Formats: sequence, C-alpha cells, structure tokens
Amino acid sequence: MTNLTLNEDETMLVDSARGFLDEASPVEKFRELRDAGKAYNPELWKQMADLGWTGVLVPEDQGGIDMGHAAANLLAQEMGKTLVSSPFISTAVMAATALRQVADNPRAAEALGKIASGDLTYALALDEGVKHAPNNTQMQAERVGNGFSLSGEKTFVVDGGSADRLLVLARTGDDDGALTLFDIPADRDGITRTAQNMIDARDSAQISFEGVEATGEDVVGTVDQAMSVLSPALRAGQAALAAEMTGLSSGAFGMTVSYLQERKQFGVLIGQFQALQHRAAHLWSDIEVATSTIANAGRMMDEDPENATLAVSLAKAKACQTAKLAVMEGVQMHGGIGMTDAFDMGFFMKRARVAQEWLGDYGYHAEQIAKIKGY
Repeated sequence: MTNLTLNEDETMLVDSARGFLDEASPVEKFRELRDAGKAYNPELWKQMADLGWTGVLVPEDQGGIDMGHAAANLLAQEMGKTLVSSPFISTAVMAATALRQVADNPRAAEALGKIASGDLTYALALDEGVKHAPNNTQMQAERVGNGFSLSGEKTFVVDGGSADRLLVLARTGDDDGALTLFDIPADRDGITRTAQNMIDARDSAQISFEGVEATGEDVVGTVDQAMSVLSPALRAGQAALAAEMTGLSSGAFGMTVSYLQERKQFGVLIGQFQALQHRAAHLWSDIEVATSTIANAGRMMDEDPENATLAVSLAKAKACQTAKLAVMEGVQMHGGIGMTDAFDMGFFMKRARVAQEWLGDYGYHAEQIAKIKGY
C-alpha cells in the first residue's frame, strides 16, 4: 500500500514554503500583478530558484535538488493557496520532466541547469482546439533538407506570452503516432505570439508558426516518437496542476470559514448556523479526499511512473470537482460580495475555472480512467 504520509523532508518543505509564500506572495500580490498587467513577478521566481524550487525535478548533476514529483506537488499545492502566479508548472515541472528524459543530450542538460537556476522559462505549445488533445495534433513539421519547417497554430499556451523557449508538438508523418517534440526559442523568426485575455489573468497566448525553421538539434528525443518524452511530462504537469487546484480549494475554504466566523446576521455569527456548518464540513472532507489523491499521484510518479496514469487522472478529475465545489460554496456563503472584484474570492473562482480546462478537464480524465479500467 502506498504511504500517503509526509516524510520529514517533505514536512519541512511544506512548512518553509508556507512561511515564505505567506510573506512574499499573498493573494494581494496576485491582485497587484493583475492590475499591472504582469504575467508573474521575476523577482519572486528568482527567490523560488534560490530556495531550490525551480530545480525540484532537475537532477543534482545539473544543479537541481531532485526531490521528486511528490515534493513538486506539495510546492504546487502551497502555491495554490495564495494563487501564486509563476511558470512553475510549465517550466520546473513539465519542461524539466521532458528534458530529463534526454538529459544525456548536452543541450538538454544545459537547459535543465538554467531551469534550476531560474534563468530559463518554458511553455508547452500543444493544443490546437478547444479541448486538450495532444494526439490530435495537426500542426505540420515538413522535412526541409536536414531540418524541418513548422507551420500551424497553437492555442491556450499557458505561460506562452513570457516564456523564453517553447516545447512544440508537431506532426512529422502520416501515421497517427508520428509526432515530434521540438525545443525552440520563443523569438525565432516566423513565430508570432498573441496574448489571450484569460479570466484568471494568468499568462496565456495563441502562437502562430509560419515556416519556422528547426534543425535536428531542436528535436527532443527521437523524431516521430514525441510521446515517449512528452507523456511523462504531461502526467507530471497534470498531477502538479491537480495539487495547485487542491491548494486553491484549501485557500478558498480558509477564506470562507474566516468569513463565517466574522459575519453576523440578526446579531448572530453565521458560522453558528447549522446548515452552513454542514456545508463547510462537507467541503473540508472533500478537500481531504482530494489531498489524498494528490499524494497518491505523487508517490506513483516517483515509484512507478509507467503505471501512474490512473493515479494522475484520478487526482486531476477529483481536483476539478473539489475546486468547483470550493469556489461555488465560497462565493455563495460570502453572499453578494463574493461576486465583486473588490473581494478576493472571485480570483479563486476564476483560477479554478481555467485550471479545470488546462491539461484535460474532468471529462478527459474520467475517460482515461474508464479506459484503464476496461469500460
């Protein structure tokens, strides 16, 4: 049976992360970034790098701390509680996981070192439609001499507006599985990035590729076999995003309980109303269950990554349900002010809505679970 309790190192990591983020990045900081139109705070990102967080999945040989996916999920969960805006999942989780599959490549090893130091950020340019479906990629990478020419459109590229480099998925053959992953600079000729106005105010872009040149050195792994490198990265990102959503749920829950303990109606604290107590207890229980699925996904990713898909999809599906419940209850129990921009609860609701779609929504992961179970 998988051990879901935190070990000593993980407990210390959570405690230090919470203390740092409460001071350096409370929800008010997210509001400041939103109002200033900024994707994230580079100074905060550098501080996270100094703490070793950006290298949590980077091998020690490349300057990382290599604590594993369970630790990465714990960090993401703590970030979710105060809506920290950063390229952590795109860069420190997904890009790092993809590149470490080919860490024997000198260029990949160099990139991993720069991720760990906080000097390089990535975005994954995967999806082309309204839903997460990397296997349905239609973007073409035509062979030109010893290289490729990339043409097509990518949408909902999270962190795509500010990233230094892009991991781009493109079709390099007629077979369904003939997909190749490219690692290219975000400012290469032929690339046009258009910011998307997301309701959660995080960085997202639509990216157009028009005859973008790519060489054999830009290929991550092997031509026509992108999923051998990309699948572990997607599982890592999905688990970390589920953790962030569960942290978001905890943050919304804490804010709601505090309000129940302060707001009075008819001279009585509304937290004394039994109906609201029952709803708060139900939400707390749901968050605890979601937290367990996150812990299980992290352990599976570390101990048996080839068979972690079920655990990861279960975590993401459950996190979607829990986050939806947490923000709906939070908004409703706050009454009218819960819907106003002046109050922070709305930020949690918007972040949850976008996170539900990124890297596969509830329906996508429920389908993965059904397939694995033979339904």
